[in-house]
Amino acid sequence: MKTKMETIILAGGLGSRLDEITKIIPKPLVKIGGFPILEHIIKYFVTHNNLNFVIALGYKGEKIVEYFIKDKITNKIKKELKKGYVVKKTYFKKNCNIKFLNTGLKTMTGGRVKQALKFIKNQNCYLTYGDGVSNVNLKRLLDLHSKKKKLVTVTAVNPQSRFGELKIKNLQVTSFSEKKKMLQSWVNGGFFVINKKFGNLIKNNMTILEREPLENAAKKGELVAYKHHGFWQCMDTKRDKDNLNSIFKKNKKFNT
Repeated sequence: MKTKMETIILAGGLGSRLDEITKIIPKPLVKIGGFPILEHIIKYFVTHNNLNFVIALGYKGEKIVEYFIKDKITNKIKKELKKGYVVKKTYFKKNCNIKFLNTGLKTMTGGRVKQALKFIKNQNCYLTYGDGVSNVNLKRLLDLHSKKKKLVTVTAVNPQSRFGELKIKNLQVTSFSEKKKMLQSWVNGGFFVINKKFGNLIKNNMTILEREPLENAAKKGELVAYKHHGFWQCMDTKRDKDNLNSIFKKNKKFNT
């Protein structure tokens, strides 16, 4: 069933842990399987009939716009980015409206969300990061948000440990598990559904989304977790990028 849900994607960070790459291009443009990770994210939402996006730009945001319009941006477009510049794209024979918004170079994640929410027409919208992919069931995520009627629903995921886990008894290693999922540990996987009123918990451009706004939402009982047991991977490091490229090469999509 088609929905009219809009999606905010945060695409303004420095991507400092991909330093050599992001000196040249912003992290959302780093290619996985020949396409920027941001485009993979957009396409995934499109497969769920979500066709309207607000991309919150910051660091090297003009390069992101240039990729999508396949041309250099003009001074006129630069000015329009402050009010939202719409690019129409077609994915899977579906027409999409992608609004690019310059939210400022030094603006924090919360500030970017607050600015983007001004362009959201509906009471609720999706929100995610421009550097993480998943096969999360967006309909079930939205259904849970609608059922619980809270300000925020976050997709909770079990990340894979970067280290082997040792179980020790009297200095004797009783088991050795190499880089398994941390099944008892849930982390923020992005892919939120948020109510526009959540913006009231964001003070200004310097507010970090993952601190006061989400912490206060949790304290107020307004934060719900959708537990996702399927595929999820963020791209923080070159190692993550290489892993994602390997996964995509095998599957041509992120559905593992």
